[in-house]
Amino acid sequence: MWARIGLVLFVVVVAIVAQRLGLYTELANPAALPAKIAALGALGYLAFVVTYALVQPFGPPGTLFVVVASLVWPWPIAFTLSMLGTMGASVVGFSFARFVARDFVEKRIPARFRKYDEALEKRGFVTVAIMRLVFWMPPLLHAFFGVSKVRFWTHFWGSFVGYLIPLFVMSYFGPKALGFIKDLPPAAWAAVVATLLFVVLVTLGIRKMRARRESLATRPDSARTPT
Repeated sequence: MWARIGLVLFVVVVAIVAQRLGLYTELANPAALPAKIAALGALGYLAFVVTYALVQPFGPPGTLFVVVASLVWPWPIAFTLSMLGTMGASVVGFSFARFVARDFVEKRIPARFRKYDEALEKRGFVTVAIMRLVFWMPPLLHAFFGVSKVRFWTHFWGSFVGYLIPLFVMSYFGPKALGFIKDLPPAAWAAVVATLLFVVLVTLGIRKMRARRESLATRPDSARTPT
């Protein structure tokens, strides 16, 4: 509850500050925003990293920040800022779960993360690096590491190694991929959407079949009657 209240207050404060600074008028010309942000120099760097680190652990996808960075700055700067922001968000999410709201967070960790508890205890660094490479940076993963037995610095450096490849790919190829997607014809968009829907349906079907199979495997055999 306190986390949600804090997030709401943060959003309200940001909205008020944005209004006072006249930032809403800038939204009338969104195409010019990247150039204006880049023109801020070091102040823009700081604002991006701090916003990323404080906001992402509580909801917004980190991919959004990384894509924005790749559109505003050249890829070496975008990569560096994305890494700083991603590591900051990981530390904030980890620390919040471990030191502030451990009991609240622990009840909300998905089962798909819980199966890595033993691996984290035995091979912390490698497990963190692989999980960051595969799952990347969802807020619940930050929280899971926070309530696990992995040490802070093991989590820190394991996350850093796991983030290297995804962040480089997003920073370097992000604008090119967006340009390619933007130029797709309507028929191609329809094919992409249809493919995504198909993948989602297949995934849901497999999960449903697995859940049913597990339910049948754990159900007592009530059909048998003693003879």
